[in-house]
Formats: sequence, structure tokens, C-alpha cells
Amino acid sequence: MEGIQHPIPRTVEEVFSDFRGRRAGLIKALSTDVQKFYHQCDPEKENLCLYGLPNETWEVNLPVEEVPPELPEPALGINFARDGMLEKDWISLVAVHSDSWLISVAFYFGARFGFGKNERKRLFQMINDLPTIFEVVTGNAKQSKDQSANHNSSKSKSSGGKPRHSESHTKASKMSPPPREEDESGDEEEDDEQGAVCGACGDNYGGDEFWICCDACEKWFHGKCVKITPAKAENIKHYKCPSCSTSKKMKA
Repeated sequence: MEGIQHPIPRTVEEVFSDFRGRRAGLIKALSTDVQKFYHQCDPEKENLCLYGLPNETWEVNLPVEEVPPELPEPALGINFARDGMLEKDWISLVAVHSDSWLISVAFYFGARFGFGKNERKRLFQMINDLPTIFEVVTGNAKQSKDQSANHNSSKSKSSGGKPRHSESHTKASKMSPPPREEDESGDEEEDDEQGAVCGACGDNYGGDEFWICCDACEKWFHGKCVKITPAKAENIKHYKCPSCSTSKKMKA
């Protein structure tokens, strides 16, 4: 249940901004904050829900008591399934339900404030340009095809050749997303124009941003999203993202 009151979005742009804020919060819960999220979902507690908030934060809480609720509610009782399945499968399941909830909230606002056909279509197109939460947390976002191929190529070069951006070691190749190769298929090339996608926030790659790649899952992240600076990255031989580090600790 949301404890803080947020402005009610009334235009397509405001609804999309609300969507992006809630989405960012949910991605944090299921990636960089996954250990905290996991421990809050105690199966011994009552029915719990995962809420994404417009200010890019998240909370695990009991469902609202009002019937019907002011906004559509997320999946109920996510904590009960936590210990009955593999952690990654549980996280993926929560991600799918979170994607469904985000869509329902966005189109609830659209219906409430009388969005017409063109407004609904524009809202959906804006939402559809972003990877789903499921795609982000499972590594199935759009960038995976080109990014994985180029990343593997740069790693293979480290033994007998030189990385494109470094003559001394492969570390530099970890610190900025690899260039996209031209695709023979026109449709594929058009689809991949979005470029790389951050494994934490889901936003696309910007040429002026510092990125780093996880050596375990091979996902790319904004340095700011995982709190790694270029200077700090220079001293990291094998980088593991928060999710991979957390998974290792939980298995231990």
C-alpha cells in the first residue's frame, strides 16, 4: 500500500512519466535491491504485494483495505511462493506480474481521464519502446543478441589479439558497451537501433555515459546504477553486478 500521496497523472506524458517511475522502482527491487526484497518477502507474513512508486522507489506491503481500491492492485501473496521455487524463477514470476500491474495502472489512468483512441495508442507505443521488467531482470532485453556476440568476440581477442578500445588489457572493453555490427536483415537492424540496455534501470545506452559489464551474467550497467565510477572500475579485475553477488551469497 502506498503511504505517500503522489500527483495524479492526467495527460499521456504524465501517465508515461508515472509508468517509468514505478517501473524503475520495480526494477531496482528485482535487481540491485534483490537481497533486501527477498528478505522482506517472508512466507510467514500475511499476503504481501510489491509496489513500484512514481518516485522510482519500491515497497513490499499489505494490500489496501478499500474495496474497490483506488488503483489496480499488484499480485497478491508473492511471499508465499518464495521458498517453493528456485529464486530466479520466483523473481521472474514477480517480474511478469509487475509488468502486468504497470500496464493496468497506466490504462486505468487513461480510462479515468477519458483518453481517446489516439492517446491510448500513443501511450502504448511509448510504453512498448521500453524493455519489460521481465526482459531486464532475466537478461532477455533487446540488446542481448548484438551485445552478447560482440562481448564474446572482445573476450576471445584478449588471448591472441587486442580489444578495440584497449591495447594493454580487456578491462576497457568491459567499461563501455560494444559497438553494434550491421545486421544483414533490415528488420533486425531497425529493431536494434535502440542499442544496449542497462540491466538495472532498463534505459538505453547513451554515448556520453560510463557503462560496465558483469563478468558473470554479461549484462551491461550504467556505472551510476551500480555505484561504480571509471576510476573504481580500473581496479576491478572481475566485476560482478549486485544480482550475481547476491545470488552467490544466498547459495553460500
